[in-house]
Amino acid sequence: MTAADTRVQLVRDATFVRLDPGGGITGLRGTAPDGLFLRDARHLSLWQLTVDGAGPVPLVPATAETDHTATSVLTPAGTRDDPPAYTVFREQAVGAGTLTEHLRLVSNRPGPVTARIDLTVDADFADLFELRSDGRDYAKPDSRYETRATGGGADFDYRRAEWHARTTLTCRPAPDVVADAPSAPRPTARTLSWHLELDAHEQADLHLTVRAHPHGLPARRPSVPRPHRGTVTATDDLARSCERGLADVDLLTIPVPGVDGEEVYVPAAGIPWFLTLFGRDSLLTSYFLLPYRPDTAAATLSALAATQGRRHDSFSGEQPGRIVHETRHGELAHFRQVPYGRYYGAVDATPLFLVLLHAHHETTGDSSPARRLEQHARRAVDWMFTDGGLDKHGYLVYTPDPGGLINQNWKDSAGAVCFTDGTQAPGPIAVSEAQGYAYDALVRTAALARDIWRDEPYARRLSEAADRLRSRFVADFWMPDADFPALALDGDGRRVDALASDAGHLLWSGILDTERGHRVGRRLLEPDFFSGWAIRTLAAGQRSYHPLSYHRGSAWPHDNAVIALGLARYGLADAVRTVAEGLVAAAARHGHRLPEVIAGYDRSATAGPVPYAHACSPQAWAAATPLALRTALQRCAQDDRPGGRVVP
Repeated sequence: MTAADTRVQLVRDATFVRLDPGGGITGLRGTAPDGLFLRDARHLSLWQLTVDGAGPVPLVPATAETDHTATSVLTPAGTRDDPPAYTVFREQAVGAGTLTEHLRLVSNRPGPVTARIDLTVDADFADLFELRSDGRDYAKPDSRYETRATGGGADFDYRRAEWHARTTLTCRPAPDVVADAPSAPRPTARTLSWHLELDAHEQADLHLTVRAHPHGLPARRPSVPRPHRGTVTATDDLARSCERGLADVDLLTIPVPGVDGEEVYVPAAGIPWFLTLFGRDSLLTSYFLLPYRPDTAAATLSALAATQGRRHDSFSGEQPGRIVHETRHGELAHFRQVPYGRYYGAVDATPLFLVLLHAHHETTGDSSPARRLEQHARRAVDWMFTDGGLDKHGYLVYTPDPGGLINQNWKDSAGAVCFTDGTQAPGPIAVSEAQGYAYDALVRTAALARDIWRDEPYARRLSEAADRLRSRFVADFWMPDADFPALALDGDGRRVDALASDAGHLLWSGILDTERGHRVGRRLLEPDFFSGWAIRTLAAGQRSYHPLSYHRGSAWPHDNAVIALGLARYGLADAVRTVAEGLVAAAARHGHRLPEVIAGYDRSATAGPVPYAHACSPQAWAAATPLALRTALQRCAQDDRPGGRVVP
């Protein structure tokens, strides 16, 4: 949400709701849709309260009391000489597939008062991809909507072929009348009405429960367990940001099937668009959390092993051994109108899976995930050499997918992988950071093969492949004039010459020698890259730079977290402290919650970081960023050798 956004967002148990300042829902689409959402669908699209025939006056606008509850205070219209006859105290909460509301009406008069309460309700069951307002339309042949009044409220029903979704509203006491709502945007809306008699200074209560019944989900879903967050003590802004980050990871934790069919709990990517399993996002979030919550990594590895590619499918990008990019449960994915049911359009999730698998063992000493997932790891390595492109191209590559993602690295917006003039690189594209991940994955998997799987020939093969990749990377990617690595190689082998933050990921993976790593690290802290808040995705001053873009000049906390860990690896402690200070200061100005992305404007330009208008918040890898910063700072404190750390 932006700084000017006055809507309230509540989230719990894989369910979230967005409300207007009065606690209502208006059916918005676009950047910040409102409604009740579960499993990629909007189960409540209209929730409009009127009192005595008019919209209430919010004396206290809807305010989030906790992450899943909100309160507001409303009245009918009144004047100084004729104040409102009663006050409505509104309490709302979201839980596992539910929105509950308690309306407490309190009479302000010494005599009897009749309060008229009307609630207009609708459920459009819109898929999240329909709500983006990106100019795309999706046919829904033979879809049927039905609304039924019940003894205690109303049921909203949607069917299309075998697809069936419902939303139920139960009221206590039952409404006096359930009627059509002719002024509502859709004919399925209904208005529920109550006439409540209040004696002098008496109160009356309305209890409303909305329950979403998505297609394919059991009627009763257990709550997501919440681990105790006793990891850090909030004594400074970094500690407070860590506390907030852990709380946000809890909010975004969802249940998904693991590799043997068991249910595991993993961090979803973010709200409002990505409350689902994402390969890259969940892997990096889990990596950032490793020293503090290693069980998150084990769960993520299990979930991604369960969805690992088994066949070739050009529509979804599935390939044997490939790790999934995202999973979706909505109607459009079910009918293959979008490729995201299980979409594999990521060049980097597969090596990151291998990185996390080894890092979990390295951090915890627990070899059970590495043993359990040995065959999945070997299939992931096979993918890197075959469909991933290492054998054919010498690098991991992707071909832009016009039906899915044009770019399939973390900068996955169209045009993000560009030359300095702003031209999008043509495919097949080899982005620089993915080669670093591949190198690290080969090195780490070789260690697993040697130490856990006891397969020395396989370990030797992977180590030799890693050495060759490291050697040719510098020869092919390093730009002598810029003294900096290229963002990518395009389909013709040309260096994509935009100066980009992806270079910092090469420090994290260790693919650069010490001298070049130090030069890259120092370059990323120069003013055209470092805004004072964070390192920009593209250095300012280039033709392609735009401070309000998604990936061409904005600044991403998780990007900076990866870079900070890389700076620490190369012993650049002062640079780590500079990046950490900027991000922690930015977090402090956001209630210690880092958003997905901030604008690229310089810190000297405004009192606080300029929001990016379309940022997800909370967002998992941004939430985990303070923990990664803490780890990077701790590593610097432990490594006091002059001249920086020597990279193997």
